[in-house]
Parts: sequence; structure tokens; C-alpha cells
Amino acid sequence: MKQTIGIAGLAVMGENLVLNMASKGYSVSVYNRTSSKTEKFVNGRGKNDKIHGFTEIKDFVDSLERPRRIMMMLKAGNPVDQFIEQLLPFLEAGDLIIDGGNSNYHDTNRRLAMLRERGLLYIGTGVSGGEEGALKGPSIMPGGSAEAWPLVKDIFTATSAQLEDGSSCCAWMGPEGAGHFVKMVHNGIEYGDMQLICEAYQFMKDVLGMDHSAIHDTFANWQQGDLNSYLIEITAEITSHKDEDGAPLLDKILDAAGQKGTGKWTVNAALDSGVPLSLISESVFARCLSSNTELRTLAADTFHIPTPAFDGNVQHMLDHLGTALYCAKIISYTQGFGLLQAASQEFNWGLDFASIARIWRGGCIIRSVFLDHIAEAYQGDKYPANMLLAPYFTDTLQKGHASLREVLATGVKAGIPLPCHSASLAYFDGLRTKRLPANLLQAQRDYFGAHMYERTDRPRGEWFHTNWTGTGGDTTSTAYSK
Repeated sequence: MKQTIGIAGLAVMGENLVLNMASKGYSVSVYNRTSSKTEKFVNGRGKNDKIHGFTEIKDFVDSLERPRRIMMMLKAGNPVDQFIEQLLPFLEAGDLIIDGGNSNYHDTNRRLAMLRERGLLYIGTGVSGGEEGALKGPSIMPGGSAEAWPLVKDIFTATSAQLEDGSSCCAWMGPEGAGHFVKMVHNGIEYGDMQLICEAYQFMKDVLGMDHSAIHDTFANWQQGDLNSYLIEITAEITSHKDEDGAPLLDKILDAAGQKGTGKWTVNAALDSGVPLSLISESVFARCLSSNTELRTLAADTFHIPTPAFDGNVQHMLDHLGTALYCAKIISYTQGFGLLQAASQEFNWGLDFASIARIWRGGCIIRSVFLDHIAEAYQGDKYPANMLLAPYFTDTLQKGHASLREVLATGVKAGIPLPCHSASLAYFDGLRTKRLPANLLQAQRDYFGAHMYERTDRPRGEWFHTNWTGTGGDTTSTAYSK
């Protein structure tokens, strides 16, 4: 008897996704490059009459019903290309390959085009939720060959997280690399969310002088309100966790953050599209700075700047901090959805932003009640040019920006870094400023490079150059984008 789907790659996500699919009644063939891992899985956690292990690729492929569905849960990059090459000799026209890893959307575009020429279908899908999500129900973001969607729709919707109204946290994103692009932006927003929470934690610890118990209580309290989210929930648990000696474990964890590249890809995509992604960019750079522990230790021993004791009302400042964190979070998502809007228009993907917000509502790392407001903002054919211009977010920022300023002023005086909170306020103030000093910047560019400028008293699209020194000519530059 043939199996419904094959999973290649039995790392944490692969194993748990297999168990998830089997629990939903689907028969699954599994393969891993290291045969011993396959054998250990099918004789251990995966010992189930729905799960069948194979040590040879040909046998793995032959075990599947046609058209074959093969999902790779592999490390992004060369391992994906290499495995596709190993699969090709055993596949037939109409078979489907699915990449469920965090691949770069450019690679997904390339692979889809290559496989299309061979008569094969390809899906690049984001799968978010970590180990627990993969096992119990992740958020799934597929895109690629449109004709492939019916082949996996039932499997993916059954396997994904389910919301209270019964809807699935899985939806078709669009053609080409749309699925992996959406997952990439999800991860970029995740970077921003995590850094914002870390900044709030440091503010409580180093400015307000709160102990871990009080910090835990604050995050637990925030979890009951607008900030309700998976990341706030786990932060409350982390801040209360004790090591074997009874001391807070958090104090013993090295402050050097890791990353796998999706945050950097998001920033690169924003630069390519000309989308301001300042908060998420700062979250990536904050991780880079944290990793250089030796340099930071040297600088800390070099610069002796006293930290003034906070002498205000702690609870009053905590109220400001919660509001500031929520406002900054809104701005982070605003930038992320701005990038999605730009990509959808540039690549003609037709992304459904309301649907994206809904499928992120459950299963994924950035799941939160706040996403319901985003889905509402993008509901229907007409949606705001910028998320902050939707009524709910306009009202929230109008009321809350003062708290963001209060927290930043206090943090700056105390000498603690708040890069993402700072970036959020700079973006907000820049967005609401009708006339920015870019007029001077354009004059500078024209002065040294004859790059020209537009005028406020002439129609847009008319370009002018001034002979600023009196010794220059009338020749203008065409080397740079205006």
C-alpha cells in the first residue's frame, strides 16, 4: 500500500511534523540522509502503523502514491538543491516537491522554474511554530505552483493550527516564492518582537531595579491584556525559571544572541524595495552587537558612566512601559506589512494581508490577539496605504506615543540601549512629519554630484539642477536613482 506523503529530513521540525500528520490519519514515508536516524525514529517516537521508514531514496519515492508528494524539512541552501538532484531520477511528470524549510525566496523562484521545465510541481512553504507547533499545529504559508495547492490543501489545513472558530492557520499565499517571502517577513517581525521584549526586560531590571519575581509578575499581567501573545507568555515562564541551585536561570545564560539569517534577508529585501524597515533592522544589528561579548566587556571597562537611580513611581513607569511596548510592536508590524505590500505589488503576487494576519493568529511564534486588529485593517479590497492609518492603530498611537517618549527619555538618562523602541518612535515621528529635511539632502546631492532635485512649486517629475558654485556646468548625473 502506498503512502500519502513523504517527509525527508528528521530533525526537530521534520520529526514532529510527521507525528502530526500521522495523528491526523495520513500515512507518511520518512527518509533521512543518516539511516540510523530514520531507524531510531521509526522504532521510537515514530513507531506507528502510519509511519514507514526508508533508507534508500528510490524506495522512499516508490513508496508514495501518485502524484507523489515529497516534503523536504532540510537546512536551507545547498542541502535542498542537492536533495532535489537526488530525487529527480525517480520522479515523473506531475509529482510535487515541497520545501518546508526557511529557504530564501529567490532560491524558491529558481527551483520552481527549473522543475517546471521538467514537468514537476513545486511549493515553497513557511512552517512556523517551532517544535511544539510542528507537533500540535503550526502556521503554514505555502506558495508556488498553483496547480499543486489542491494536492496538499487537505493535508496542510488538517495539520496546521486551528482557531476557535474552526478555521485553519494555513492559506495559499501566491505564486513563485510568495510563501517563503511571507515566512521570511514573519521571522523579521519575530526578530523585532523578541528584541522589544528584551529591551522591556532590561528596563525593568536595570532602570527600575526589579527582581525576577516582579519581572515575571509584570509579563504575566501583560499577558492578560493587549500584549497577549506567545512570546510574552514564554517570557513570563522564562523569567520565573530557576536553575538547579534555586537561582534564576536567566542570569546564567550568556548574552550572545544567535541567528540563522532570515532577519538579515528581510532587511535586504526591504533595502531592495526601498521600504523603511528600521525597527526590524535594529533588531538584527542588536543581535550582531550582542555576539561581540569581548568587545562589549572591553568597552564596559573603558567607559565609566554612572547610572542614576530611578526615583519615580515604579508602577506608573511600568504602565508607560507596557503601553510603549505595545506601540512599538504595532510599528514593527506596520513595517513588516509595508514590506509585504511592496513585494506583492512588485512581484504581482496578490497577497491577501488579512489572510496572512489570520493564519499567524495561531500556531506560529508571533501569534497574538493583536493580529485580529491587523486582519480587520486589511479586510476587503480597500486597505490603508500604511497600517498606522487604520482607525484602531491611529487611535492607539495617538494615545500611546507619550508613553513611548517617557520610556525612551528615562532609558536614555539611565544609559541603557533601547534600539528598537528608539527606532519605532523615529519611524512614527518621521511618518507624521509633513516636511522632512530631505530637501537639504537633495540640495547636497545636487551640489556635489549634479543629481538634480524636484521643486515644491513645480509638478512632481520635473527635475532641476543648480550651478551652486558658479563654476560648474549644466551637465547632470544619471548614474544614481533620483
